[in-house]
Amino acid sequence: MSRNMMPKINNICGEVVKANDTYEVKDNTHLNNLVLSSTRLYPGKQTTGHIHPGQEEVYFFIEGEGLIKIEEALWPVKAGDIKLIEDGEFHQVINDGEEDLYFICVFDGKRTHK
Repeated sequence: MSRNMMPKINNICGEVVKANDTYEVKDNTHLNNLVLSSTRLYPGKQTTGHIHPGQEEVYFFIEGEGLIKIEEALWPVKAGDIKLIEDGEFHQVINDGEEDLYFICVFDGKRTHK
């Protein structure tokens, strides 16, 4: 990837894979083994909780505040926070704030949920 095509935190240079009244999700699949994904979760909305058997994920929270549920634990998150999702752990992000909650996720392999 050339220097002028490097992803920026607020624009990962990906393609929109989901967009609705809950969120906008972009995936950058330029690498062979990792996917860089961004989600802009709108106020009062939440992602569908899910698991990824065989995948680990790293969530980087860039803007806003909210909550992340990992298994049964509920953690407050804000810009600058990082959360690790272990293989097969249930996880869900909740925007209980008044501003967009924007986060970036890195995971190995291909997207395994819709």
